[in-house]
Amino acid sequence: MTAATDTLENGLLALLFNNTAFTGLGDAAGLLGSAAPGSLYVSLHTADPGEGGNQGTSETAYGGYARVGVARTAGGWTVTGSVASNTAAVQFPACTSGASTITHIGIGTAAAGAGKLLWHGAFDDPASLAVSPGIAPKFDPATINVTVD
Repeated sequence: MTAATDTLENGLLALLFNNTAFTGLGDAAGLLGSAAPGSLYVSLHTADPGEGGNQGTSETAYGGYARVGVARTAGGWTVTGSVASNTAAVQFPACTSGASTITHIGIGTAAAGAGKLLWHGAFDDPASLAVSPGIAPKFDPATINVTVD
């Protein structure tokens, strides 16, 4: 079995996270970005949504929760080598009712509903986040890291 090269890893991440054309692949123009970049949506989960899950699988449901859209541009994501990271802080709405223990994060295609889950992963440190009224989960810049390897 062979592995993906750094060129492929970087090109795919730039296409998906920055809407940047992956030139030199296919026809002369390559794999093109969208006419409008749109957003990817970060979601919070109480368990691993898994490889076959969607954005709604194990998604938290505390009062006031909503996914956060992050633009598919350099202002939303920084792509360096085989890693895409959030450029700015990703701030979730504060909990208004209920409680939830968040253990996983997802990145997908929809602002609400099932949506296509593209990436998922467990929290590193701390391993979980207890959310109760008044708590507003926040990810500082460069703390959501997607690696293609």
